Amino acid sequence: MKKSLTLITAILLSVVAIFSFSKKETVLADDDTPVVTLGTSLTESQKQGTLKTLTAPLNGSNYQTITVTGSDLVKYLNPSGDNFTTSSGVWSSAMIQKTNRGSGINVKILDYNGKNNITTITANQYKNAALTAGITDANIYVTSAIPIDGSGALAGVYAAYAKNGNALNQKQVNAAQDEMNTLSGITKENKNKDGYSDAQLNNAVAGAKSEMAKQGQNISDSQIRDIVNNQININHLGNTINNNQKNQIINLLIEIRDSGALKNGDFKGQAAKLSNQIENGAKNIFNKFNTPENHNFFQQIWDSIVNFFSGLFK
Repeated sequence: MKKSLTLITAILLSVVAIFSFSKKETVLADDDTPVVTLGTSLTESQKQGTLKTLTAPLNGSNYQTITVTGSDLVKYLNPSGDNFTTSSGVWSSAMIQKTNRGSGINVKILDYNGKNNITTITANQYKNAALTAGITDANIYVTSAIPIDGSGALAGVYAAYAKNGNALNQKQVNAAQDEMNTLSGITKENKNKDGYSDAQLNNAVAGAKSEMAKQGQNISDSQIRDIVNNQININHLGNTINNNQKNQIINLLIEIRDSGALKNGDFKGQAAKLSNQIENGAKNIFNKFNTPENHNFFQQIWDSIVNFFSGLFK
């Protein structure tokens, strides 16, 4: 955890650097050029390998680079509960690329020399955490030259966005970091269990966020609990998620509400977009749930009404 410097961390710091991070590396605040963050602990060979890996999706387009140090981790990650020092090593790196409005948050963990070195955090966990922090419409690529759990990655992205003038606040960053820890912990506890997948868990959380946003900032704790129970059932996790894990999710979503995340007008749309992305990325899992037998009672009634009137008009 202390040494886990995910690329996203680098990203965030990169963007931060865009403004006033380094006198030697200048990045314009209003420039949408992709930013690559490189950990200061990388050897020259690892640095070149990381650049090659992260910029491959750009197909030759321009990009900017920023170096991330232990001091940056102290500044942007320690307020979330981490214990980095100015001498902490930084290896994980990232690239962040702004995308068109409404495109959603896309995260891809890239193999380094044919190996995924992000050992714990999944792409869907990064997406959910980025959403909580207030990030919208961006492609985020993560990689690491050495094996690392990736738990500290997004903090850098948050700080970068905050420096870019976006409405991020430390409460949302803290909630996002707690979210990554909570979801990765639940996935670890349910590893290899029948009927469980990380995609189902993250889809349940994304769906809960979307439902919470519909009800607004004043949603009660009991309403959040009802939403979580419903999403667990919708995603067929009732037989695997235990009461302790369910309470962790409920407490997490209460923290997200209290962070002010629901006040963001884009939150609901980005949450719905994220849920669609997760389902499309794991169709082998979700297609088997999308059957008449698995529709809830009200959905079956609605389908019957629609089919009835469709028949009348025909």
